[in-house]
Amino acid sequence: MKKAARIIQAFIMAAVLFMTAAADVPASTYTQLQEAQGEKEEAENGIDNTQSDLNSLNTEKADLQTYLNQLNGQLNQASGELANIEGLIKEKEIEIEEIKVALEKAKENSKEQYEAMKERIQFMYERGNAAYLELFFSAESFGDFLNKTEYVEKLTEYDRQMLENYVSLQEQIAKDEQALIDEKDALDVLREEALKKKEEISGMVKETSASMAAYEDQISEKEKELLEYEKQLKESENDIATLQAKLEEEMKLSQQAAAAGFTDLSDVAFAAGDIDLLAAIIECEAGGEPYTGKVAVGNVVMNRVKSAVFPNTVLEVIYQNRQFSPVGSGRFAIVLSRGANAECYQAASDAMAGAAPVGNCLFFRTPIPGLTGMQIGGHIFY
Repeated sequence: MKKAARIIQAFIMAAVLFMTAAADVPASTYTQLQEAQGEKEEAENGIDNTQSDLNSLNTEKADLQTYLNQLNGQLNQASGELANIEGLIKEKEIEIEEIKVALEKAKENSKEQYEAMKERIQFMYERGNAAYLELFFSAESFGDFLNKTEYVEKLTEYDRQMLENYVSLQEQIAKDEQALIDEKDALDVLREEALKKKEEISGMVKETSASMAAYEDQISEKEKELLEYEKQLKESENDIATLQAKLEEEMKLSQQAAAAGFTDLSDVAFAAGDIDLLAAIIECEAGGEPYTGKVAVGNVVMNRVKSAVFPNTVLEVIYQNRQFSPVGSGRFAIVLSRGANAECYQAASDAMAGAAPVGNCLFFRTPIPGLTGMQIGGHIFY
């Protein structure tokens, strides 16, 4: 028979839930307040942490900017050095071209001199002493003979000097050419080094600029995160204000109930299954509380039934919107379906019989700063 009664109560519960649009009843006001306060603390901590992260990111970004400025300065210097070297190379290339022209001309002159000298040497080789004899015998006087002798000596000296000059000029040409080549090679090496240095610095500039961009993205994300925390903080503060207002409303409601008075328990008409409902809500709200705490929860339900400011049946009191969070969470339905434990049934029976360990209190919750009342176990009754 008792099992059938629980089944009937389950159907009644389902019907009531349907009539209330199956809306979930939120947690108790205190629980909501605690959650809102937790969200507020989380938002405040989030703001502090995010602001700290943002400050660190801005500091690192500033350091990177300083480093980037230094790199840009080095890059400008490297570019200037490279441009200077390239200018020297161009000047050297022009100089090389000019010297090449001069060398070609010198080569041509030396070649002409060489050909002339070669012809004289060939002539002297082929004619030998006969040429000299002819020259001497053609002298018209002794003075002329001396002059021709001197001429032959000077000519021989000249040819020897031209030969030496030719050899010396060829050596100098080779040295000049090699010197120009060495200078050009040295400038090319400097240019390669300067170009490499410029490329390295350019790479560092690009890398640092990319890091700067990454920091800017992180800063942007942190700023968005900070705005979200600020929004959350504002919402939680509003929630806390709302919940505190609700607590004040509950206190006023208690005062109104006290002023209006309570009907006598003997005037309450209990319906079949009320004890099942009451035992189930006691287990949900005070299952871990001492026995007196269990009876006290049943006492609160009975006080609401007796009060003019609440519904006048156990069923309506328990299913009143936004009053008992286990009803909204579905846990109450589970306990009701399987049946509450024996101690909770006994506590419900005592409460329905008139046991009133908390007098005319209409509310209970876990302790909250500033809330006074009668504390039994983990609940404050007021």
